[in-house]
Amino acid sequence: MEERELVLSSWGKRFVAWLIDAIIVNVAYAAIVFSVGLPVIPSFDKINSLMITSGSTLFFIYWTLLEGAEGQSVGKMLLGIKVVDMEGNDIGFVKAAIESFGKAYLLLLDVIVGMLAFGDTRQRLFNRLSRTIVIRVEPLPEESTGVRYVKE
Repeated sequence: MEERELVLSSWGKRFVAWLIDAIIVNVAYAAIVFSVGLPVIPSFDKINSLMITSGSTLFFIYWTLLEGAEGQSVGKMLLGIKVVDMEGNDIGFVKAAIESFGKAYLLLLDVIVGMLAFGDTRQRLFNRLSRTIVIRVEPLPEESTGVRYVKE
């Protein structure tokens, strides 16, 4: 069997992808919160912890669904990176849920432990627990060699 080469994504690309996702999810979250009549910027009272938890849950659902289905959130698609298992295969929803939990609820711990303990594989703690990695996706060639397309 031919050996596959997987190019690990840089921490920088992963951060930019996360930032894009954070903008998308926060805009959606603000629209949801505003539509039900709650303040978009909460005051520091009982509702604040509920809003933080529900925001994190929205992130968890977003990443679990998109990365479980295709291995890519919108941010990852735009940056040309993808979450895969250790052999380069799609991860499915269970592994996506495990790896998404860390970045949705425990981001700082997830990243710091990952960088210190697993820096060589560029895995966050929850990537390690789910046995997933983030790789660069090779762009499709603009023109296929040896293939001719004919219109009907």
